[in-house]
Amino acid sequence: MTSCQVTFEVRGSSAAGEVFAICGSCSALGNWNPQAAVVLQPEDIPSQKTWKATVELPRGVPVQYRYFKGYFLEPKTIDGPCEVIVHTWETHLQPRSITPLENGITVDDGEFGICNGIKTVDSGWLTCQTEIRLRLHYSEKPPVLISKKKFKTSRFRVKLTLEGLEKDDDEEGQEKTSPTVPQKMANTVEFSLISNDDYKCRHSQPDCGYALQPDRWIEYTIQTMEPDNLELIFDFFEEDLGEKVVQDDVLPGHVGSACLLSSTIAELGKSAGILTLAIMSRNPRKTIGKVRVDYIIIKPIQGYTCDMQASYAKYWKPRTTLDVGHRGAGNSTTTAKLAKVQENTIASLRSAASHGAAYVEFDVHLSKDHVPIVYHDLTCCMAMKKKLDTEPLELFEIAVKELTFDQLQLLKLAHVTALKVKDHNASFKEEENSAFEMQPFPSLQRVLESVSKDVGFNIEIKWISQQRDGQWDGNLSTYFDMNLFLDIILKTVLMNAGERRIVFSSFHADICTMIRHKQNKYPVLFLTQGESKLYPELMDLRSRTTPIAINFAQFENLLGINVHSEDLLRNPAFITRAISKGLVIFSWGDDANDPDNRRKLKEYGVHGLIYDRIDQNTVASCEDGRKTVS
Repeated sequence: MTSCQVTFEVRGSSAAGEVFAICGSCSALGNWNPQAAVVLQPEDIPSQKTWKATVELPRGVPVQYRYFKGYFLEPKTIDGPCEVIVHTWETHLQPRSITPLENGITVDDGEFGICNGIKTVDSGWLTCQTEIRLRLHYSEKPPVLISKKKFKTSRFRVKLTLEGLEKDDDEEGQEKTSPTVPQKMANTVEFSLISNDDYKCRHSQPDCGYALQPDRWIEYTIQTMEPDNLELIFDFFEEDLGEKVVQDDVLPGHVGSACLLSSTIAELGKSAGILTLAIMSRNPRKTIGKVRVDYIIIKPIQGYTCDMQASYAKYWKPRTTLDVGHRGAGNSTTTAKLAKVQENTIASLRSAASHGAAYVEFDVHLSKDHVPIVYHDLTCCMAMKKKLDTEPLELFEIAVKELTFDQLQLLKLAHVTALKVKDHNASFKEEENSAFEMQPFPSLQRVLESVSKDVGFNIEIKWISQQRDGQWDGNLSTYFDMNLFLDIILKTVLMNAGERRIVFSSFHADICTMIRHKQNKYPVLFLTQGESKLYPELMDLRSRTTPIAINFAQFENLLGINVHSEDLLRNPAFITRAISKGLVIFSWGDDANDPDNRRKLKEYGVHGLIYDRIDQNTVASCEDGRKTVS
């Protein structure tokens, strides 16, 4: 096949060390793999910098492509490929395209991110770098405790400094070379504030940092290639900066400092946790208090490489409100009108699909041997075998994570509500001798393979949450490693979903954060109960109200939020507010089972309604929703 030379050019600004690259559907453009992308060379033009690259493409063959900007880092090994970090990339539903017919043509694609007059870009995902999140907040208790009497009633400001960033001679020399020479990644820090009223993200902070407030979540985001080789200094100041606490101190109001070595987190080997650091005064040098630092570590997916072929992470097609089948055909265990088919089974999901559901919602977590399974609760009931058949069964509650996938398929298990029923035997009769599609605990892979691909999946990722009174879901205070847990589930979906529409969701804010940063293809909704009379308040500040959920979703660049219907029916303005911020909003809850409430929520403008017994909805309305989905 003959080829022809094509010169691509695009205009855009870049930060120091950042370059533009092109990635596309043929081998010359990396086959959608950003690590094999073609780096563009800069040309200075008075108005704006233009970036160009000349590539040989097969003549007459259509080629699709996208531009991105980021860093091409030094290889890990002498002969290895560059490590590529994607900062921003074009995410139009339809990529740019060309069918080269002549040799020596130039394609002027204009402004980076703008195609056919529409700007569509998204932030990158974690490819090789690690992201460390450090947080200070009042979710459980004040994060700072100073024992010195003078500061007992003080309120504090805090400033974070990332130490050890001095460049050696070789690195300084790099700044003078071509920006396309492989770089060493500079550690970056972003400072963020989230509250009911607003959210802010900055790459700098005031000299005396930000004030700690009961209604404010302070988060520090650090991206690095050396996650176990950082020194982080927290400096604490009295909020009233009117006087110098220490004589001749450079900054007024300085109280003390705390030091965190990232190697401490690495040695713990956990994806998330809480550290308590000593706060030391400077003159004299002694411990005067402590600070609780909440952290999560986000790593790239292990064993899977995301490509640039398509992204729906921020895409939502305008359409009528979608009907979403709750746990498939509906809750079969705890609601007023129980579904006829057992929830979260293949039969239940198929039933909802056959009655016109545009999406089906179901819950996913892991078995003991790390198989993603579909089941709502974190615990279930196991029957103890009695010596005499005449004796009633004895049940005990067990965590699903303590049973292997094979055990979940073979053992007699029941929902935890069986503990409240006098006839324990009745809880197990229906399950016996039923077809595979009626069995609980189907694997996620089998569900992906067994339900029509025309039906979208709203996959809720289960994780333990703590209530404000200190109680944990299922009485489980420990669980899987969060990175490992998500890598297994995400890989299962990314490798088996095909063209199916997928939306992830979770009540756990950190799960939403990790899903968003680990992969670049599917959107995420933050589930929240808001202010509810039906459910106990959660410990996590970000989960307590719909306004802070809206701001959290914006901060994390999520597709949107999924809010309890009770809160939305009481405060319809939340829907307007979310939509005005560019967010998609779903609603869930028993109130959505009422047709009048569904009508109201649709009129208010929610994008998706999750409810039980979708088979009792008018088939026509569901089919209208299905027809608008693509």
